[in-house]
Amino acid sequence: MDLSYIINELGEERGNYFNAVAPPIMQTSNFRVEKVDELKKLFEDEYGGYLYSRGQNPTVEILRKKLAALDQAEDCLVFNSGMAAIFAAVLASTRSGDHIISVENPYGWVKRIFDNTLSRFGVETTYIDGTVLENFEKARRPNTRFIYLESPNSWTYALQDIAGVAGFSKKHGITTLMDNTYCGPLYQQPIPLGIDLCMQTATKYIGGHSDTLGGILTGSKDRIKKIFSNEYLAVGSGIQPFNAWLLIRGLRTLESRMSRITASTWRVLDYLRENKRVERLLFPLDPGFPQYELARNQMKNACGLISFYVKAESRQQIVSFCEGLKHIMMAVSWGGHESLILPRCAVLENQQFERGNPDHRMLRLYVGLEDPDYLIRDLEQSFGRSF
Repeated sequence: MDLSYIINELGEERGNYFNAVAPPIMQTSNFRVEKVDELKKLFEDEYGGYLYSRGQNPTVEILRKKLAALDQAEDCLVFNSGMAAIFAAVLASTRSGDHIISVENPYGWVKRIFDNTLSRFGVETTYIDGTVLENFEKARRPNTRFIYLESPNSWTYALQDIAGVAGFSKKHGITTLMDNTYCGPLYQQPIPLGIDLCMQTATKYIGGHSDTLGGILTGSKDRIKKIFSNEYLAVGSGIQPFNAWLLIRGLRTLESRMSRITASTWRVLDYLRENKRVERLLFPLDPGFPQYELARNQMKNACGLISFYVKAESRQQIVSFCEGLKHIMMAVSWGGHESLILPRCAVLENQQFERGNPDHRMLRLYVGLEDPDYLIRDLEQSFGRSF
């Protein structure tokens, strides 16, 4: 299916809404039925029609069809945040007494689900170095039912052998969930590689404008319907029609934005590579990256996020650098129009800073849609003031 068709046409029955080019926002909480038997049918299977917008909604359905096609998946659910999507997938796939294998140092709120929520119900989690495929077999128990992956993650960009983990999991009847937010559907597609459930935070590249939240979960129709009929409806964490409309709007320019960000990222990467104040940098498709060959094999491209270690003698030096940037903003997240910086030492007091600990000297830069020379000049002036 052509990308242009997915983005501009799939799911859009314009004849149903006055031939409007942009789909309407169906800002309604419920839907009228004319026959009692029609109502009966919806009560029995809300997945098959429109009853109440906590479940199905026409604007959301357009978005679902597009996102499923982009992931080469059979179906999709859209949540009001990435964490809501992960939470639903985990709840749907585990029960009391189960065992989970997770990559080490997952996103903090995911770790809270495993350690604080599921642990109350007798679900145990083992954290492993997911860069080594054999570690999954070593961690497996008879009651292992779920594997959580992030490939790449959003700080060190550690990867897992996606097809390898998927093959191992299917052999043992284990459900896999992978966070694909770093690459998104244009640069990596875990479902064709054998992953059961693929998640990405639509807040990032799909939305693209830092003005809405969203979470995407794709997979087989059977798995998605099961989650819809239980966790999705019961928790009520589905996305609202207006936010879905914003994400449809974001999809229109996804390919163009990703191309621009990719080109700019390489320009900024070259600058940082030659910068004497930078000790080392991390980027999945940089030839010096530890898993460069694996990244080339399973990722179509990479962009946006660059992590680097500065030659700082103190936390204050990093603080001065970040606060001295005039155009690159200090904030979490990524994927929008604006370039961002995030220092790892933000969680430390000055006296806790250790020069010999590389994590304390680590920063993450997101390259947005600005002109790369504009960003490089900003980095250079702040480096000059602080180092």
